[in-house]
Amino acid sequence: MRLRLYHHRDGTRVAYREAGTGRALVLLHSLGLTHREWEPIVDELASRFRLVLPDLPLHGDSEDGPRYPYTPGWLTEVIAGFCTETAGPRPLVGGHDLGAELALRAVITDKLRPARLVLMSNRLHRQEQLGGRRRAWRTACRAAAVPGLDRVLAHGAKLAFSPSWGERLSARGNPAARDLVRHAMDDVGGNGTRARAWARFARRWPTEPQLQLLDAYEQITVPVLLLWAEEDRAHTLAAAQEALDLLPDAQLRTLPETGFLIAYDDPVGVARELIAFLG
Repeated sequence: MRLRLYHHRDGTRVAYREAGTGRALVLLHSLGLTHREWEPIVDELASRFRLVLPDLPLHGDSEDGPRYPYTPGWLTEVIAGFCTETAGPRPLVGGHDLGAELALRAVITDKLRPARLVLMSNRLHRQEQLGGRRRAWRTACRAAAVPGLDRVLAHGAKLAFSPSWGERLSARGNPAARDLVRHAMDDVGGNGTRARAWARFARRWPTEPQLQLLDAYEQITVPVLLLWAEEDRAHTLAAAQEALDLLPDAQLRTLPETGFLIAYDDPVGVARELIAFLG
């Protein structure tokens, strides 16, 4: 995959990979991971689409400077600008977890007008169902704003989110998930700069239910695919079913025996559903 850089108008750097030819499809990864979350489906999709796979700000090779605000509004604006610049004014966009939340925010705030939108497992309008490690991570991130603690906590995060944790995110225990987490954590240990930036994000990203979405869903006129992992305990199917009832043009598909890392558990199924929906 080709490495490229996008610079937002405020200087924010977004690193991304490209593969394939055809209509552009942007895929936004989940919290704490990188573009490599999509590696299992790249070959299948690259024969039909020009895949655009960014590292979200604070992740991978993208921006982690603490001078940026890392508010929901700022992140949404950066990602909307990225999608439009790299994939055109009416792109195909999909996201998982944090990536899906950002895509949804961009659409309901009219910053992004995709031709079609794929929302993989995420909290939608419900309370965030944080596991123990993610709760501890959020608490540690907030504490990283304290001078002297940033590097210590960065080392601690790398120990807590070891490669074995990645395998547990897979319902099928896919060993390749270990490398996914190892890569995501490569630059974390001892990186005080990134830790301070994460502290800003953790303080400002909302964890309460996003009930305003219940009114916003009916304003989303683009076709939406809700693609859900049946065994993802962090993101309940009930939320997707509730959203389905309110979205004007949506369909819900579920993949059995898949967990948080849906593309690692069933790459054939994920690619099949994306191709069927996106054309």
